[in-house]
Amino acid sequence: MANLSISNKQQSIATIAALAAQGDLDNLEKSLNKGLDAKLTINEIKEILIQLYAYVGFPRSINAINTFIGVLASRQAHGIIDETGKEPTQLPEQKSKFELGCEMQMALLGALETGPALSFVPVIDIFIKEHLFADIWSRDNLDFQCREIVTIAVLASLNGLNMQLGRHLQIALQIGFTAEQLTDLITILTPAISKDAAKNAEAILIRILNK
Repeated sequence: MANLSISNKQQSIATIAALAAQGDLDNLEKSLNKGLDAKLTINEIKEILIQLYAYVGFPRSINAINTFIGVLASRQAHGIIDETGKEPTQLPEQKSKFELGCEMQMALLGALETGPALSFVPVIDIFIKEHLFADIWSRDNLDFQCREIVTIAVLASLNGLNMQLGRHLQIALQIGFTAEQLTDLITILTPAISKDAAKNAEAILIRILNK
């Protein structure tokens, strides 16, 4: 891994998420091996592939999970024992998913998300809070920064999502990433996504930093 301002584990999270989002399973297999060698745990990688489906759907997520199963089987056959890692904390029973989702959104964003789409189709707001934030982002065996790396990597690898990519780059700055770290993140993503996609992500980041 490159000697950059984000850790080897974070670099692996980015490339795994980007390759899985694109369905590039051959290179994903290599990236999964590198991630395990960089000491990502099995459960941390599972979380990346679980979160993936919120942005690109079940088919890509399941294909990536099946690829991961094959990687683990191959490593075990060669006598490599990878750390399982911790399980996520169970959701609190005394709170509804909507309440928990609101708390998670406040913790990440500092405010509840608003916008015309959420007002026009209120059930989408409920789905985002109850499912994306309560069911996925509350799973605490992957922290907020790592989950933002997953999100940014996926959004950067896909076309037509500049608004969402810009929003998540802003969130990353709010939760403690530096400009250097985000620049390095795009550098790490460049071999995993198209050159045009990397240039697009870089331009969006520069625009945000110059505001």
